[in-house]
Amino acid sequence: MKNGSVLSHEKNSGFALSDEMVMLRDSVRKFIKKEIIPREQLIELDAPYFPNDMLQEVQKLGRELGLWYVEVPEEYGGANLSVFAQAIVAEEASQHKMGAYNAAGGAFGYQLPNVIFKGTHEQIEKYAVPTIKKGRAAFVAITEPSGGADPARAIQTRAVKKGDKWILNGSKIFISAIELSDWGVVYARTSEGRGGITAFIVDINTPGFTYNPIPVIRSWAPKELVFDNCEIPLENQLGEEGQGFKLAEHWLTTNRVSYSAGCIGVAVAALELAKEYAKQRVTFKTALADKQAIQWMIADSEVELRAARWLTWDAAWKADRGENFKHEASIAKVYATEAANRVVDRCVQIFGGMGVSQEFPFERWFRELRIKRIGEGPSEVHRMVIARNLLMEGRK
Repeated sequence: MKNGSVLSHEKNSGFALSDEMVMLRDSVRKFIKKEIIPREQLIELDAPYFPNDMLQEVQKLGRELGLWYVEVPEEYGGANLSVFAQAIVAEEASQHKMGAYNAAGGAFGYQLPNVIFKGTHEQIEKYAVPTIKKGRAAFVAITEPSGGADPARAIQTRAVKKGDKWILNGSKIFISAIELSDWGVVYARTSEGRGGITAFIVDINTPGFTYNPIPVIRSWAPKELVFDNCEIPLENQLGEEGQGFKLAEHWLTTNRVSYSAGCIGVAVAALELAKEYAKQRVTFKTALADKQAIQWMIADSEVELRAARWLTWDAAWKADRGENFKHEASIAKVYATEAANRVVDRCVQIFGGMGVSQEFPFERWFRELRIKRIGEGPSEVHRMVIARNLLMEGRK
């Protein structure tokens, strides 16, 4: 599932999923409907995670399904899926109430910063392997109060070498998954300029490291991280000194593919609900589905979702071929996140007052998808990058 067998793409003929990929898609779809959606009905509306006993149940089932940490190499306990396969899983795994925030409810494990696998064997064995075994996450700390759109220049958190340690001082904001993490990757400035960023592995219980919740739109629960003379062992430097931003780009670019696919999945689920409701709801003596205004909302939504999916697949296909896919990942991220917002907005409109009630998941999806247009780089920055690529490098 990690090679070209999962996808064929011939020039001018479009994409075609292999039988293996169709089986993967259908198995995830069945898993979400059978194991995740019923359990969600038993927890609070805005719960970001399953309670521990329920999480253990679904993670056991996720392991049995063979979708444990889908992006992690097999030798470390993961499924080692191709980027394209990860996109397929992400779209299907997000089609439930908490799907925009916590795909599959954590049943397939959580996303690790893939840069850890660029580290030493000792780092991988000490940090990644136990995390995978326990079904935990690891946080990534890039964004700072000074701004996150251009992290290479905005990073002010500093690390200074002192004897056999690095001394870390500064702060990060809007950092997710702290409550699920025993460690994380922190990017800090070790010298001036774009090439002066270095990555460090930081244990959650490091003296001088504290974090506080940031009140934001529900159900996202980000934290502010504060580093006050944190002593980081030299062996916790991840990669070469000054090469941290290259590592960050590697993580960010790959993550944007599944990030985009997850947004598509939420919107697909919303549209399915809206279609069924439109066929059943009668107003002015006819079903909503018979009214042209509603038909056009549904048609426009389907068109946008198909376009978003193909843009995402294109980025994933290039990634799996070993090509530079940064341009395509930015295009997919902009279009998929914005299209998903528009689709869910239309679905709310189709449902009318019920669309904003807590009886349906739309109002939660509406909130959480709004965040997606900011996370992983805001739309405006990606548009700037896309335009720069086209204007400086010519036709893509």
